[in-house]
Amino acid sequence: MKKLITAFLFLVLLVHPVFSQQDPLSSQYMFNILTYNPGVAGTSGMICATALNRQQWVGFKGAPSTTLFNISAPVSLFGIKSGVGLVVESDNIGFDKNINLTGAYSYIMDLASGKLGIGLNLGMFSMALSPDWQIPSGDAHTPVSGDPLIPESKESHVTFDAGLGFFYKTDKYYGSLSVTHINQPKLNFSKGSPYISRHYYLTGGYTLQLPNPSLELMPSAFVYSDGKAFQYAITSLIRYNKKVWGGVSYRAGDAFIGIVGLQLFNGIRLGYSYDFTISDVRTNSSGSYEFVVNYCFDLNLGKSPMKYKSIRFL
Repeated sequence: MKKLITAFLFLVLLVHPVFSQQDPLSSQYMFNILTYNPGVAGTSGMICATALNRQQWVGFKGAPSTTLFNISAPVSLFGIKSGVGLVVESDNIGFDKNINLTGAYSYIMDLASGKLGIGLNLGMFSMALSPDWQIPSGDAHTPVSGDPLIPESKESHVTFDAGLGFFYKTDKYYGSLSVTHINQPKLNFSKGSPYISRHYYLTGGYTLQLPNPSLELMPSAFVYSDGKAFQYAITSLIRYNKKVWGGVSYRAGDAFIGIVGLQLFNGIRLGYSYDFTISDVRTNSSGSYEFVVNYCFDLNLGKSPMKYKSIRFL
């Protein structure tokens, strides 16, 4: 598996990227896998909830803004080790306002020294258009009403959405392969019927113990494609005492990213990242930032909590 991850990272560095985006991206993808892979649901053995807010290309009017919440838990259905999850995502860009609501189920099995989750998510995708056109005066400009593909007023459409994912993890490494919008949901607007293309995700990460027992190196990679365009990111984080982490990431042709994080005494993890844009967008933007909050906890249903008895009442 180590050789596979090394080969994968090497291959990523050799491929030239092309950029396109329908699904929103996350700089802290390693803490947000459930959003694009239902196979991760329940594999941690705990109930885990994540909230994320991303403001992209700050300074642009109508710049992408993403807010999401997801939660997952291990369950036993008819004696079958499983996981369930819920993802709620709101993504706004320009006059597009998209909402994705999906439920996830994963079948979990022990494999070698780790766990394999095979997951399916089903839900709905909603897109609302609220155009605000400003047409320059003069005969040289065609009015909106003259174009058969440009919407003139507010419209919205809801369609069925589905995805599939495989997630494998051990104490030291993980690998993730998934497809979102596997049914390529179609949006029936008054002017045209666009569809959401399938999106393919490949992610892997490793935790390496450094000579200092308090320090760990956590490299990871993220690859994304919609079948036509391609994008990747590579990340290296250093974690101290499993409580504090920081590092850098590179999204090819787009941004250098700084990431910091902290785990509080009650198990809540806080993460922040800032994208230093290196594309031409940088001349009109002050970068992008992202906040992540994550909390995992055990819930022993049907089991009595441990009790400590006083010898006075024995």
